[in-house]
Amino acid sequence: MALISDYLVQGVQMVLVLALAPLLTGVVRKIKARLLRRRGASVLQPYRDLARLVRKEAVIAENASWLFRSAPYLIFAATWVAASLAPTFASGLMFSWAADLIAIVALLGSARFFQTLAGLDVGTSFGGIGSSREVMIAAFAEPAMLMVAFTLSLLAHSTQLATIIEMTRSPEVGLRISLAMVLVSLVLVALAENARIPVDNPATHLELTMVHEAMVLEYSGRHLAMIEFGAALKLLLYMSLIGGVFLPVGMARGGDPWPAYLVGMGAYVAKLGAGAVVLAVFETAVAKMRVFRVPDFLGAALMLGFLAILLLFVSRGQL
Repeated sequence: MALISDYLVQGVQMVLVLALAPLLTGVVRKIKARLLRRRGASVLQPYRDLARLVRKEAVIAENASWLFRSAPYLIFAATWVAASLAPTFASGLMFSWAADLIAIVALLGSARFFQTLAGLDVGTSFGGIGSSREVMIAAFAEPAMLMVAFTLSLLAHSTQLATIIEMTRSPEVGLRISLAMVLVSLVLVALAENARIPVDNPATHLELTMVHEAMVLEYSGRHLAMIEFGAALKLLLYMSLIGGVFLPVGMARGGDPWPAYLVGMGAYVAKLGAGAVVLAVFETAVAKMRVFRVPDFLGAALMLGFLAILLLFVSRGQL
């Protein structure tokens, strides 16, 4: 009976991320519209957009290969698995052994790999520009993310998220400068990975500035729905990582009674709501930077992660 309950809780988490990802995107858009004194669309509009795209016919270029057709499903699957492994309302669930930070970085990297190849597949100029810019961003974002993983693993002696969360929940951790540096680094990486301001503008369609949109211009119908759904899952994934690792308040543990899971769900929804407000306010207050300044932006994230590792070694007397 306990095994069935564990599988059920894990299944609930997998369905929960699917259900909340479009809602999170809709809430961010709604708050940004209100801050700009506009009415804005309903928070449920992303669900309607996905349903409309699924019903539409997919128009595919004549010279598109099998990779162009398969990439949206591969991107969605890799992102969904990564989002399902990330901590949401509980940690230490059935598949917590697979919830490894290095594995999540690898899954997101594979999704990016297929997306950049799909952008190059048709041979359009916009797709090539977007793919080259995406690879440039990845060259700084992935090492910075690995620095975050290495710093947390040095503190928790493991790269598994369940162990890291137990470390951050313990009172022995206290206030650490290294954790603050890692948090800032992870936030900078999250902004770049999700094509948010100041790295990219998710609402723009200007050919000379867009990155993510340039790679998906040739997609339509169900293929575009999978890509947009994957982008929403990716945003939820990073907010789950930030909230679960650095603010594990109210999070249940595997094997807890059902009331603890319900409390964890409420705390998780509150964290997502707070993250949506912070993101909307930040994107409204700042402007998009030029493309050639993005390496400096992500270089700061990389250096913060590197300095956090050095600080840990110095504090332990190993340097």
